[in-house]
Amino acid sequence: MKRFSVFTFTCLILAFFISHTAAADSTSTERPKVGLVLSGGGAKGMAHVGVLRVLEEMKIPVDMVVGTSAGSAVGALYASGMSVAEIERRFIEMDWLSSFQDNPGRTYKPVRRKQGEWRYPVTPGLGVSLDGLHLGAGIIAGQNLGFILNELTRNVALIEEFDRLPIPFRAVATDLETGEIVVLGSGNLAAAIRASMSIPGVYAPAKLNGRLLVDGGVASNLPVSVAREMGADVIIAVDITDALMGPDKLREAFSVFGQLTTIMTRRNTDQQLALLGDEDVLIQPNLEGHSSADFFNAPVLFELGATGARSQAVELNALTVANPAWQAYRSRLASASYSAGAISGIKIEHDRRLGREFLRERIRQKIGEPLDVNALEADLKRIYGLGYYETVSYAQSPTADGTLLVIKAQEKSWGPNYLSFGLNYEDNFDGDTRFNLTSSLRVTELNELGAEWQTGVQLGTEPRVRTQWYQPLDYGYERFLVAGAQYSRDTISVYGIEGARVAELDVTFRQADIGLGMELGGNAETRLTYARGYATVDEQIGTAPSPDGAVHQGNVSLQLVHDSLDDPFFPRDGAFAGIRGRVEREDLGSDRHFDSITGMALGTGSYKGFTLTGLLFAHTVTRGNAGLENAIRLGGFRRLSAYAPGQITGDSAGMASVYASQSFGGPITPWFAGMGLEAGNAWESLSDAGWNSSVKSWSVFTGVDTFLGPVQLATAYSNKDNWVAYLNIGFSFTQLFY
Repeated sequence: MKRFSVFTFTCLILAFFISHTAAADSTSTERPKVGLVLSGGGAKGMAHVGVLRVLEEMKIPVDMVVGTSAGSAVGALYASGMSVAEIERRFIEMDWLSSFQDNPGRTYKPVRRKQGEWRYPVTPGLGVSLDGLHLGAGIIAGQNLGFILNELTRNVALIEEFDRLPIPFRAVATDLETGEIVVLGSGNLAAAIRASMSIPGVYAPAKLNGRLLVDGGVASNLPVSVAREMGADVIIAVDITDALMGPDKLREAFSVFGQLTTIMTRRNTDQQLALLGDEDVLIQPNLEGHSSADFFNAPVLFELGATGARSQAVELNALTVANPAWQAYRSRLASASYSAGAISGIKIEHDRRLGREFLRERIRQKIGEPLDVNALEADLKRIYGLGYYETVSYAQSPTADGTLLVIKAQEKSWGPNYLSFGLNYEDNFDGDTRFNLTSSLRVTELNELGAEWQTGVQLGTEPRVRTQWYQPLDYGYERFLVAGAQYSRDTISVYGIEGARVAELDVTFRQADIGLGMELGGNAETRLTYARGYATVDEQIGTAPSPDGAVHQGNVSLQLVHDSLDDPFFPRDGAFAGIRGRVEREDLGSDRHFDSITGMALGTGSYKGFTLTGLLFAHTVTRGNAGLENAIRLGGFRRLSAYAPGQITGDSAGMASVYASQSFGGPITPWFAGMGLEAGNAWESLSDAGWNSSVKSWSVFTGVDTFLGPVQLATAYSNKDNWVAYLNIGFSFTQLFY
């Protein structure tokens, strides 16, 4: 009896373990398919990352991901196999401001574009044609955003079916023409995210498969139905859709517009919430006080998302798996990584205003070598910097021979003729006020090589008209021809020995010129120019050694310029160096006989908002007499600031200056304050220049960056006991050279 009892007990124990092992195996094989649905919400979408962190802490496998707008970005990264820690790091370090800009940076623009930036800084995306004015389809084309998304999805760039990602994925967008939901499950992953994030009126619509697509939140901000169609048994839905505002907050136009947008997304979100069943889990993080533009508060948003997920821990716990099953799931995701391999070919997809060679000549990627992403993005940024394209992007496509690199250039819908504007203003509160409004029309893509015709007009105290034809001589823009004509009028003040103004002349210049140039890399060029024209004194007050009648001008000049400054007005990084030699001769059509050299060097750098800038400028007549109309004039804001414009005048002049400033505020309202020291003078010859013979100017200044350039208030004091104050808009250091 005792032996039988032991045997029976042993059998029961074995049966218990066998039945539980079978049950465990049954559970592991019959685990419900979990679909994760992430809603749109702009910057608040970073709360999704906190939810993902909790799901991993609780060992909850996700079998499919569906996302709208910001939810599509987070969901795509997770579906591609990127770890939660890596997603958090990327979002914290990301340059969010650049994602809302199309400008790739001034360093990627050719020197010829940089020369006129300070005159025409406002480029509002305004095109002109015979049938009127045209605007782009969005404030932002999404050029930089495309680069960011390409980088984030680089490891899965060759996967064209999103079911083949480590976790099957769908992005949701809206057809702009019909308003219908568009579910993106194939193609280029970065392009799908870009389409899902195309906020109407902010980002231009994305063109995919013949459709214009905008933000998926318009049609379905929480696409539960899409996850159901993919076969999800249980859905984890994360809803960060804004709540409707009460009447006490609907007092301004922006709040009313925002309410209309929220009504639309809230309505379709509520329809999708109605599809959730008892087994599904709804997570709604408390994001009150945070907006869809709160991109610089990522760590807080991560934690709020995690807190929202933990509040649903009881419901989520039913989806937890044992550690062996979790490790197997993570191993499967990790094994999905791969290498794209060498590039087997390059395909150019573009509209046909410019020749295909125009783009191919600018791509340095070698066939048969792995993709050099950094070099490729630099090439595409330089192409974009030409100003012809709305977006320039790339994708990789698998072929039988290897990886095909596809370059996609979308020409501007509002081109190819563009308007730009500018304003510069200087007032020293002592009778010297200069105010000029500028506008430019640039007609581009006039032939397959990319010829342009630009005409600029300046109205104000210094009227100016300049028209020129720019003709590249090859597809790579390495050699070019420039032909132009110019009219300008300048006021020249003449000062006596005691510093008092004794005369004032209005001198008009008329000139035609033709030049041959060559680009030297991305930031330098050299140019040989022949100019012919004449100068006349139109009006004179007081007595001065003014030219008698028309003074004919005929000269040849050779200049070399390097410009890598990051901003034309208030540079914080980079350098400028320019040197120009000019020969004026009777044989060239001139009444004068002289040689001159002009040189300028500028360097600037920043550290934690502190910027230090140094400048050297010199002009000298090495032979002959240049005449009053060609004299170099210093004085005015940052040209020996304590002196009036033109108060320091001569055939030879030089200046050395240093400026230190500190930036304050955020990316939305940046302002700065600083001080400067300038020393220089005019001499009969630069050989007479020296510290003891120079005049000095100390200044303090403060300003704020605007779309017109910095608006600055400054006061300056000289070693001659002169005080002066300035209000200046749109000053550029490079004006000294040009």
